[in-house]
Amino acid sequence: MLRRFIILAGLLVALAAAPTAAAASLPPEVQAKAALLVDGETGEVLFEQNADRRLPMASLTKLMTALLTMEDAQKDDVVRIAGPAPSVGESTINLREGERLKVRDLLSAALIQSANDAAYALATYVGGSVHKFVRMMNARASELGLDHTHYVVPDGLDTPGHYSSARDTYTLALQDMRHALFRRIVARTGGEIAGGRTLYAWNDLLKTYPGAIGIKTGHTDLAGWSEIAAAERDGVRMYAVILGGPTRARRNRDLASLLDWGFGHYGRVTLISRTRVYARVGMPFSDGGVPLVAEGGAKATVRLDQPLIERVVAPETLDLPVSQGDPVGEVLIYDGERVIARRPLVSALSVSEPSFPRRARWYAGRALDEAGDMLSSLSPF
Repeated sequence: MLRRFIILAGLLVALAAAPTAAAASLPPEVQAKAALLVDGETGEVLFEQNADRRLPMASLTKLMTALLTMEDAQKDDVVRIAGPAPSVGESTINLREGERLKVRDLLSAALIQSANDAAYALATYVGGSVHKFVRMMNARASELGLDHTHYVVPDGLDTPGHYSSARDTYTLALQDMRHALFRRIVARTGGEIAGGRTLYAWNDLLKTYPGAIGIKTGHTDLAGWSEIAAAERDGVRMYAVILGGPTRARRNRDLASLLDWGFGHYGRVTLISRTRVYARVGMPFSDGGVPLVAEGGAKATVRLDQPLIERVVAPETLDLPVSQGDPVGEVLIYDGERVIARRPLVSALSVSEPSFPRRARWYAGRALDEAGDMLSSLSPF
């Protein structure tokens, strides 16, 4: 059997968030050199604008610096500050030569406050030298398939030949977000680290956007205002990237608009329910049916204003005996031609093989019914 259905509750939520359905279907206008919006669970690109354009990315560079640090060092390793770190300028935590800090404190400084000296300290510790670390950065970028990314420095200050793209930024961020330490750090709006230092986050959305969970901002004169932001609502995670925004305020508005648009069109819904009876299958010597239920439930992030197709595959009759939980059929959910969920259908109860008296009673009942039908057809009334 084939049945078309629409997630009505989700559709109503989506339409309620916008003035009209037509307006709701249009993505917001973004004032940036590049932008990207991605469903964090499925990886589906929901919106893109120059997503592969090579652009300076400022402190989004530190996403790679952090990734290599987490892969090659331990969070409680103690780093002795040396090399160029104390002399690096702009956003810093004023590291001093010979000072000792743990890796986790330097990561917090680099990711929350975007401290350039912390990034150089980590690069020197992990790579042995900044030059060797930059080679590691480019090698890792190649492994991850970041074809539109090239690193020259570990902090992201404007440097010729140092660039990335919105799509590469998202791909890299996913690798970082696999690490629990990274997720904890980028969700913070501040904190205290060694040396009595207080950190302040540049990520405004952590305070202003409901459900924001991170992750990293960047700004230089050449790169403009950039950020990759992540947010969660009702089990749905969205990633939005802006590169080259004209102002900090406009970057924040564009990110919020992209995320709102994504959450307004996509939602996490139950596609298959364990409590629903999907079919009733006939059985020999009985006028009743065996209810079939899904072996397990299934949820997915789907577009709320597009229909899905549900297909239930089950036999017309069952061979007895059958035990509760025996597989009998299958339910499949299609988005177009793509199967997005499938579960076995199982018998909701146990039915034994019919005994001889039961068969006899069934035959007798059928005979009486047929006789009654014949008499009714002969009656003039």
